[in-house]
Amino acid sequence: MKGAMEPEPEVLLQEARENVEAAQSYRRELGQRLQGLREAQRQIKESASQTRDVLKQHFSDLKGTLGKLLDERLVTLLQEVDTIEQETIKPLDDCQKLIEHGVNTADDLVREGETAILGGIEEQNDKLWNFTKKASHIQLDSLPEVPLLVDVPCLSAQLDDSILNIVKDHIFKHGAVASRPPVQIEELVEKPGGIVVRWCKVDDDFTAQDYRLQFRKCPANPFEDVYVGSETEFIVLHIDPNVDYQFRVCARGDGRQEWSPWSVPQTGHSTLVPHEWTTGFEGYSLSSRRNIALRNDAESAGVLYSSAPTYFCGQTLTFRCSLCQWERNDQSVACGYLWLHCHV
Repeated sequence: MKGAMEPEPEVLLQEARENVEAAQSYRRELGQRLQGLREAQRQIKESASQTRDVLKQHFSDLKGTLGKLLDERLVTLLQEVDTIEQETIKPLDDCQKLIEHGVNTADDLVREGETAILGGIEEQNDKLWNFTKKASHIQLDSLPEVPLLVDVPCLSAQLDDSILNIVKDHIFKHGAVASRPPVQIEELVEKPGGIVVRWCKVDDDFTAQDYRLQFRKCPANPFEDVYVGSETEFIVLHIDPNVDYQFRVCARGDGRQEWSPWSVPQTGHSTLVPHEWTTGFEGYSLSSRRNIALRNDAESAGVLYSSAPTYFCGQTLTFRCSLCQWERNDQSVACGYLWLHCHV
């Protein structure tokens, strides 16, 4: 039975036709917006892809000189491109889903309306009524906003190629090729329990600020520093007699931090045993190596003797006596030390 307020069939048919036309127009508008949305998406993706290609090519050209730092910077920029792309493409993806849903709804509405219209007035009156109610609940005049291309990101890489010239200037000045080290060991002189190492510059254009001397027992032990300073000779002590040692020296140029290449290693040894005092003399205490004699508090001091004739005619023997004084209970106390450097 027809409802009391049910409109006339002609009115329903007219409303159905109007709704179909509105749905068709709505679909056309959605299609246009969908096309604009796809163009916006394509612009973001293509520009992002081109930006990646430019970045990869640019950083690929610089990899040979900047290495790991450029790789890290490239990753950072690519992540920035990905972040911008993901953040800006998401609203467009959401809009696309909304439009596609609207298109599907409009398609269903058009098909249902066309079916109701083709069925005739009397037979399809209920279908027309249902279609009209359904169409009235769909906002056929509501269209989503699609941004203009000028309002969506168009990614690009901002790169300054002048960095290449800056890097080249530094690279061209970095490093040097030398036919030989600027310093070489000049002489190795054996001493009792030690070896005097002397070196000299062989490059007149090189101005040395410091020298660095290393030695090692041949051949397995690693080199170790034994002297760093401005002198050109140094006596290496605690050398075992009749054992080969290797020595090498390098220099640091005036105002520079890096060291020059090492000199050619030189091998030397000493046949002279270290000097030692004979133990047991009253008035003296000896160091662990017995090469230093310390006066003690004994009232008398005997004569010191060497344990062996380690020095011969023509060799230098120097004695040094170091006195230090301090006050204690208002009394002055003096103590004396005796080291052997030898002169005969």
